[in-house]
Amino acid sequence: MHVAFYDSIEKIGRSTWQDICGTDYPFLRYEFLFSLENAGSDAPQGSACNIQSGWQPQHGIVFDGDRPIAAFPMYLKYHSYGEYIFDWAWAEAYQRNGLQYYPKLLNAIPYSPVTGTRIAIDPAYQQQQPLIFAEVIDACIDKCHKEDISSFHFLYPQQASSNTLASLATEQRASHQYHWFNRDKSTAPYRDFDHFLADLKSRKRKDIKRERRLIEEQNIQLIRLTGEEINTNMWDTFYHFYQLTYAKRSGHGGYLPKAFFKSLGKAMSEQLLLVLAKRDDRFIAGALNLFSSDTLYGRYWGCIESAESLHFEACYYQGIEFCIERQLEKFDAGAQGEHKIQRGFRPVPTWSNHWIKDPQFSQAIKRYIEQEAEQVQGNIKQAATYLPFKA
Repeated sequence: MHVAFYDSIEKIGRSTWQDICGTDYPFLRYEFLFSLENAGSDAPQGSACNIQSGWQPQHGIVFDGDRPIAAFPMYLKYHSYGEYIFDWAWAEAYQRNGLQYYPKLLNAIPYSPVTGTRIAIDPAYQQQQPLIFAEVIDACIDKCHKEDISSFHFLYPQQASSNTLASLATEQRASHQYHWFNRDKSTAPYRDFDHFLADLKSRKRKDIKRERRLIEEQNIQLIRLTGEEINTNMWDTFYHFYQLTYAKRSGHGGYLPKAFFKSLGKAMSEQLLLVLAKRDDRFIAGALNLFSSDTLYGRYWGCIESAESLHFEACYYQGIEFCIERQLEKFDAGAQGEHKIQRGFRPVPTWSNHWIKDPQFSQAIKRYIEQEAEQVQGNIKQAATYLPFKA
């Protein structure tokens, strides 16, 4: 076996990538990653993933002879923006000691804190997963030494994959998010939103009903659109919301160009859920989700008018209803957000894996990760005590 790196997904090709990665997990689809690299490249903002944005593609293919058997998204990073696993303190420590933390190698989905496959393997080679993972690790270590790269990182792999990576010279780091699960106390899927509410304590159930009633009282209507129901004009509308909200929060118009969203709309609309809020025949807010055969992923939100409870309705309750209707197992509504707990989102661990070239920093970061893990575990246990479900 050997590993080859490519500076664009286009050089790998759709058929090679898709044959290995499939199309169910939307963030690993060829169309998604291609759009990140190419959509908007002719606009002033540029595309979302290139050397100018600090996300330089370095995608990997594992070969058995001349047969591609595994694929993984990889980027050469010149900063730590858009990752959601925070290592700014590590970079600052490097700088204080006269060392360069950037560039680093990153196996991740850009701008997307979503757990999923990070090294996809041809089904015929699944039993060789440990050997393939070891080959990837060796190739990344070799690349770091040859190209003066400080480290490499795997963000949001599935736990089993993270465990395998942890056995192969990487340090496993724990974080947590809040996910909603489509099952009642008997583990049966919910029949409808009222069935979900029936699982909650009386006061919490009343709070959610009040929040949803407020939407009606403010004369706001919500619509859910998928596939061909999403037309080009709706992307213009949504992007206006996205940019304005990003500017208010972060002082810039967002990481992603409008062309990226339009490209997704053309290439994979069957895996998009666009929630739009309307008042007085005028759209005022929107939330964009992606979904696989078992999971809904809440990703982007924006509004031009504030309204009480609108964010909760557009970003959470509409998604929960969609999961119940489509019989999806889980709703991953994104990073952070303790307010999700009261709305039935459970704290769950997430994982990342890290290899640091410098021996002294490697040991220091290992100690930091071990101490942090105890805190994360404590946070998850404490958060679980605030869940709104009946005993």
